[in-house]
Amino acid sequence: MCTTCGCDAGDAASVEGKPLGHAAGSALGDAAAAGFHASPIYRSAPATAGVHGHRHADGTWHEHSHDPLVTHDHTHEAIVPHHRADELARTLQVERDILATNDAIAASNRRWFDEHGVFAVNLVSSPGSGKTSLLVATAKALAAHQSIAVIEGDQRTSLDAERVRATGVPAVQINTAKGCHLDARMVSEALQQLRLRDDSLLLIENVGNLVCPAAFDLGEAHKVVILSVTEGEDKPLKYPDMFHAADLMIVNKIDLLPHVDFDVQAAIGYARRVRPGIEALLVSARTGEGLGAWLAWLRRGVAKTQARRTDTIETLRRRVAELEARLAPSTSDAGAP
Repeated sequence: MCTTCGCDAGDAASVEGKPLGHAAGSALGDAAAAGFHASPIYRSAPATAGVHGHRHADGTWHEHSHDPLVTHDHTHEAIVPHHRADELARTLQVERDILATNDAIAASNRRWFDEHGVFAVNLVSSPGSGKTSLLVATAKALAAHQSIAVIEGDQRTSLDAERVRATGVPAVQINTAKGCHLDARMVSEALQQLRLRDDSLLLIENVGNLVCPAAFDLGEAHKVVILSVTEGEDKPLKYPDMFHAADLMIVNKIDLLPHVDFDVQAAIGYARRVRPGIEALLVSARTGEGLGAWLAWLRRGVAKTQARRTDTIETLRRRVAELEARLAPSTSDAGAP
């Protein structure tokens, strides 16, 4: 089991109740079963029963007895035992392999999105930020004018997917079991069931977690991080990787601002300290306040994606026409005996 967040391949992830090809997806599952976590930043050395350890500034790990009756004396020399150095090297290699495998599948997802004009957005946040409520409000507002579909990520249940389907928008539920994030292969398998139309909007609701989803590319065009006013404005500083990975921050539940101690400008300032230039929108999924700006942001993304696909198609047509013209017999050739 991952000592940081609890990721474990011991309980199979599934898409609409059907197990993935592997518990956590090919090499991703193999590495998870080995007990390693994919994030190169948020990881801990394996714990050993009965001992206490700490990491030195140079990255080396030291362990000593945790028994309060046992005294110990040690120095903080940067000496790594052979077995520990080998173990750390293997951990780093597995982490690189995990992310490399995921990135390759994500790149394939992204190519497919581009070829079909699909604007894919990865919604990330802590649990309870209002992601699903925002998705439902978005689906209701756009479904009549825009082809839209949703991939839902949760450890258990299909409750969120059912809420989305109630709006008439198709949704596929991914249950990650003990996994704490979606990965690119899960999304790839979900796409096979969604059967998206060309020029669609795809909204992916990731598992509620402000740590691990930051490290996993799903092939999306943008990560959008949702921060509710009930969480505290310091979240961007506490979880910088997630906010650094996002292109847009939605401050949700602003209808509660009169009732909570939340500094909106401080939250935006902290986010821009971590991710200079990040856009910020203030929204209430419950009342609809600010929802128009979010819908406009999505429409712009859809329009750009569709325009890029159209340009690509036109470019290919011109190249084909040019090639056919070169291969076609000339007028003089046609008149020759």
